Amino acid sequence: MNAAGTTRILRLWEGSVSKRERRLQRLLSRPRDLSWEELTAVLSDFGYEARSSATRGSARTFVNSLQPSAPIKLHEPHPRPIVKRYAIDQVIEELARQGLIDEEHN
Repeated sequence: MNAAGTTRILRLWEGSVSKRERRLQRLLSRPRDLSWEELTAVLSDFGYEARSSATRGSARTFVNSLQPSAPIKLHEPHPRPIVKRYAIDQVIEELARQGLIDEEHN
């Protein structure tokens, strides 16, 4: 790969990192208008995947393949896709408990 190609890849990676950091900072600010899409993007940044539940409805389970014994269980908000404050707190506490974010963020 030539130098120009390497530079382009690094710029793409750096942009991706800053998007992740901005999403995390927004979550940590505990906004009143955090969307479900934003929350699932943060969880995805940390390696979580949504798993289907046995029942239909708004219950969602997010599992990290590195720590499958510690799923995060949430209810997808509806009809407005704005996440409740208690759910934001739950996600932050779980990410801190698993050592994925610093305790000072909590």
